Amino acid sequence: MTQATSIPPSSFGFEYWLNKSVEWGQATTFESQQDVCLHLPKLQEFLKQIYGAIQHMKTTAALKSFPMIGQLLGRLCWNPFVVAHDESHQNLLECVWCLYSADPENAVEQKANDWIWNLLQSMISVDQEDRDFIRSLHYPEEEYHLKLLKNMVSSLVKQLQDDQCDRSSMFLRLPSERWRNISILCLPIITLPEVVPLVDGLLGCRDNGLDETLSTEFLETVSNCFLQKKVLLSESAVVNLWLRYLPSLEQTVLHLIESLVSRPCVSLVELEAIITDSLLPKVSADHPSLFRVIDNFFRTILLETDGYPKIITIIQAFTRCFVQVLLQVQTQMPLKLYFPLNQQSFVVALLTNPSDVPPEAWCRHLITTVQMLKRIVQDEKVKITTANLFENWFLLVHFGDWLNIALQQLMIADDLHEVLLWLFIFYHKPLMENQQEKQLMEEVKCVYNQLKILSTMANLKPEDVQTALFTNTVFAKRGHLKDLTSQLLVSFILFTEGGNRIAKQSLQLFTSGGVSLDGVSQLLVSTAHRLKNTKYRRAEDRMVQVTVELMQHLLLEGKCSSTMK
Repeated sequence: MTQATSIPPSSFGFEYWLNKSVEWGQATTFESQQDVCLHLPKLQEFLKQIYGAIQHMKTTAALKSFPMIGQLLGRLCWNPFVVAHDESHQNLLECVWCLYSADPENAVEQKANDWIWNLLQSMISVDQEDRDFIRSLHYPEEEYHLKLLKNMVSSLVKQLQDDQCDRSSMFLRLPSERWRNISILCLPIITLPEVVPLVDGLLGCRDNGLDETLSTEFLETVSNCFLQKKVLLSESAVVNLWLRYLPSLEQTVLHLIESLVSRPCVSLVELEAIITDSLLPKVSADHPSLFRVIDNFFRTILLETDGYPKIITIIQAFTRCFVQVLLQVQTQMPLKLYFPLNQQSFVVALLTNPSDVPPEAWCRHLITTVQMLKRIVQDEKVKITTANLFENWFLLVHFGDWLNIALQQLMIADDLHEVLLWLFIFYHKPLMENQQEKQLMEEVKCVYNQLKILSTMANLKPEDVQTALFTNTVFAKRGHLKDLTSQLLVSFILFTEGGNRIAKQSLQLFTSGGVSLDGVSQLLVSTAHRLKNTKYRRAEDRMVQVTVELMQHLLLEGKCSSTMK
């Protein structure tokens, strides 16, 4: 700790300046104003000496060493000619900050805190006497008030910047407790635009210790004001806030999810724009630890909502934005830091953007990827737990475009690729035992084969689909098949000629089959987005897009009519 600097008992010592402050008063006469101006350089030197003496002292010790320090600083703060001078104002505030205690230990320190609050309020407010004086100088009152506040902020920001520079040396210019005190003092004025530089600076300050330098109340208040758009922080300040205070990051993610879920109709382009503007994908790419926090939050929300389709859509949109930023990062970090619970070869395979792969290579890439997944979850040498199964399924959820393509490949392929059907089943029912999985595979094959037969019919009618899928006793009795059947049916309508022809009657098919329309709607949205963003456009894609738009229109009409009823 730095040795306290002694104050010389010379003609320019403590008693001298206390007498001068009494003599000057509030500098209302020309003579006193002139005298203040003449003495300002020496006063600045003296205030620096005071600051050097008390900067590492506790408040009680400082008051014992200099019993009249409060009276001196208070009188100087009331002198408009002293506080109007930038450097003197800064020196004065540095001394005042040193007397504030974030956690007062006794009545003296509590009284000092109250005095500082009142003093600061008086410095940035004006009474009638002040108004008369300011008018006599032909200086607008509002500008005077603003200038004082800006001076206070700039003096603190300068201290903070100097302190951060000094941290490379052996001695810290200010103890961490000082910055905690200042963060508490900022609480009432955080939302003022003039205070933003100080908030930014505080969020960026770092200490070598493990404990947080800034007060929790400050971080919580900044977080709430940021979410409510009451304060406009720089990008670096937002990142620092999230790094210092994880509840703020979690609140931001929750706020984003709630706002997206509450929007009735939003395209994936709009969805991704909103997610990108939130800075979450960029922060996730730059800081793997924050990505894991965000991802864990998504995991919790997904479980709590029982796999709600719109939540899955949001996770997939976030993942696309995240991957886009991740691939642009100059110094890429190991994927293991982002996905520590998954095999990296499987992660790399899913990270491949479908739009970067020629359509003729989709099936081969999918089969290779699914075979990796099957080896992971069916490896008899490794006893896989429910948690392991969930983590692999959760990773698959992130990259829904590949499942979308798997459904397309199932419908356009001449022969059944059973591994793609297995992927489809695993996505919807990941926690099934071997015997249950085999039984479900046979039932889904039956649905698939029915659809392939229907695709060969020359004059296909909706009634044919209704009879084949929803009146069949096997499907009618097995409720768990409905979601899988509806997904295959959407793929059938989009990617086969016969399905295209009955698209206008598709809504009736889904409602009569007791199918949830949320999953159908989200599948249509993801398909439309994938087709619009592919680098490889094919002639048949145009017909698929038209069919998607028609079905989306029908679903929207159906929802509106059911709401009116």
